[in-house]
Amino acid sequence: MKGKQILLIEDEKNVADVIIQGLEEDGASVLHATNYERALRLLQTNKIDLVILDVLLPETNGLDICKNFRNLGYINLPILMVTALGGPENVVLGLDSGADDYLSKPFKLIELKARVRTLIRRNLEIAKQSQATEKHRYIYKLIEIDDYKKVAFVNGQELNLTATEYRLLLLFIQSPQKVFQRSELLDKIWGINFDIGSNVVDVYVNYLRKKIEKATPVKAIHTVIGMGYVLKIEN
Repeated sequence: MKGKQILLIEDEKNVADVIIQGLEEDGASVLHATNYERALRLLQTNKIDLVILDVLLPETNGLDICKNFRNLGYINLPILMVTALGGPENVVLGLDSGADDYLSKPFKLIELKARVRTLIRRNLEIAKQSQATEKHRYIYKLIEIDDYKKVAFVNGQELNLTATEYRLLLLFIQSPQKVFQRSELLDKIWGINFDIGSNVVDVYVNYLRKKIEKATPVKAIHTVIGMGYVLKIEN
């Protein structure tokens, strides 16, 4: 965490003070905002390595802030949401808004630090992989991905994918004909290694499947009953 710059968006002073002190003890630099406008200014004028975002803010809520950041092009910026709303449905809402991880209040500082380190490390690994595969194309049958431009095509027709759908298709095309269990997809795409008690994987696979099938009558993503999903196109 040493040398990393973290943007904390939290309006509770006591909570913010504890987080700032804890992260700075580990060598991180923390920029603090209590609202969207200041947070956006800090994001646009600094090299931010990770965002810690409270959901319950007095003006714009954290879910909308997260969506706005993603819409502004901050696709690969790790975002950790923290909130007192810790039910499974709230976790899903947070993840659907574009968050990479979700931590319920009250939490132990040691757990927050672990989540931050994990997200930063994962983002560094993704960046290294991206550099190593710059301009690399993945092609499987009639599906093609240009991972440098972050675009996907079916039969030459570009798919309008969300960031999550894109990562899902990229994972499938990197290992065609491999059966991915739901738990594996949840871990690799959402970074969650526990059962959140929802059908978020099934929902996003269905979104992706429908977009592919709009471009071709050929069935590409199959359900393997009792196991998971597989990208497989028969000749």
